[in-house]
Amino acid sequence: MKVLITGIAGFIGFHTAIRFNNEGHTVVGFDNFNSYYDPTLKYKRSAKLAGEHDIVVEHIDLKDKDGVVEFVKQEKPDLVIHLAAMAGVRYSMDNPQEYIDNNVTGTLNLIIACEEAGVENAIYASTSCVLHGSPLPWKEADYLFQPTSPYGYSKCVNESQFAISKIPNAVGLRFFTVYGPWGRPDMALFDFTKNIIAGNEITLFNYGNMRRDFTYIDDIVQGVFLVSQNMTERDMYHIGYGKQVELERFVTAIETSLDKQAVKAYGPKHPADATETWSDTTKLQKLGYDPITPIEEGVDNFVKWYQEHYA
Repeated sequence: MKVLITGIAGFIGFHTAIRFNNEGHTVVGFDNFNSYYDPTLKYKRSAKLAGEHDIVVEHIDLKDKDGVVEFVKQEKPDLVIHLAAMAGVRYSMDNPQEYIDNNVTGTLNLIIACEEAGVENAIYASTSCVLHGSPLPWKEADYLFQPTSPYGYSKCVNESQFAISKIPNAVGLRFFTVYGPWGRPDMALFDFTKNIIAGNEITLFNYGNMRRDFTYIDDIVQGVFLVSQNMTERDMYHIGYGKQVELERFVTAIETSLDKQAVKAYGPKHPADATETWSDTTKLQKLGYDPITPIEEGVDNFVKWYQEHYA
């Protein structure tokens, strides 16, 4: 099977590409290497894909409709996994147009490309953000409440875009707080680790009263792969660990791995943040999904990777 991955040099795209390659599939992909965070990390991921897995990453922007259409028609993939997006709930509050241009218009360009190329199978990334305000734990059938950020509402639009597309099989995945080696610098784990090592203060929002369904990257990719083997016409799956972790426990796990105490500051809740998230993964479990990485193990794996790459 030939798999085309958008955002392949991103955190989840990188790990997804390796998994499908290791399973014997042909993997191609593209990324726009934008500067939302230091693109050096994206280029390192891309180099690792090329050097160790013979996966070539093309430099294409979703906003370039002609370029996207040409690439998809050229590659004729059996499956498209759409992971490219402007991420970051807080950044989106001050830069909403970037999320319309990249996540909404860019996704439309990809859907048009898939339709014109006759792509029959697509998996696309959504987010737990679309369910803010819904009773916990969040289930796939829950009503989409009002997202608290432009990032969140752009993902609501993505779900509608694929639902009404002409792609025969289009399945959505709502990811829950993904973390692990090669993770994004704007995420809490990366930021906290960097600042604790440097002896800098870290801020715990909502005065530390936050809970997240932290999901290790290998468990996320396990879910993506399972869905690819069980495609349906239209569906949605939650990919999370299925348990909540308090923010203080998360920080303690980092401190333990680093053997160093954090200098903590406490602040009010950010308007873009959810106080807590929690996935109901019952539906995905029916396909064999079994997340196995507890927070302490996953954090330790990240910290070891960080120390090796940023020593």
